[in-house]
Amino acid sequence: MNIELVLFGAFALLTLLSAGTVIFARSPINSAMALVSTFFFLAGIYVLLWAHTIAVMQVLVYAGAIMVLFLFVIMLLNLGESPTRGKPTLARIAGGAATVGLFAVLAIILLKIPAEPATLSLEAQASFGTIATMGEVIFTRWLLPFEAVSLLLLVAMVGAVVVAKSRI
Repeated sequence: MNIELVLFGAFALLTLLSAGTVIFARSPINSAMALVSTFFFLAGIYVLLWAHTIAVMQVLVYAGAIMVLFLFVIMLLNLGESPTRGKPTLARIAGGAATVGLFAVLAIILLKIPAEPATLSLEAQASFGTIATMGEVIFTRWLLPFEAVSLLLLVAMVGAVVVAKSRI
């Protein structure tokens, strides 16, 4: 059996388990720590795809900077464990049904993908995943979404500070 396939299966399973822990953890701190492990397992998948630059950026930016921001907001808001689980409402049941439906659509799409991987030309392989190529794509083709996400993070941080300041 191919070692890359085994590692991919392990990283994929661990990513799903830690992502599930993010959703179902009662404590926000435990949820944030599970999100850090999810980011690390995703970085492992990127390494298996030979996208080392993206793997390093995943660890530095998301597991480092973004998680510090998340933990800062959690501690600033002084969130504790949720005491009880809520009653099942129509909105929760509809959300669960939508989730199951989306997973079914994803499974159907994944089954229709051809098993043979696509091959890149030698020219494309030489520039794939390099910092220069990524910088060119981010700051030309994806500049507006990049700046929109930056603005969204800034607004979320200011909003968290305003909410926390009103409690004091």
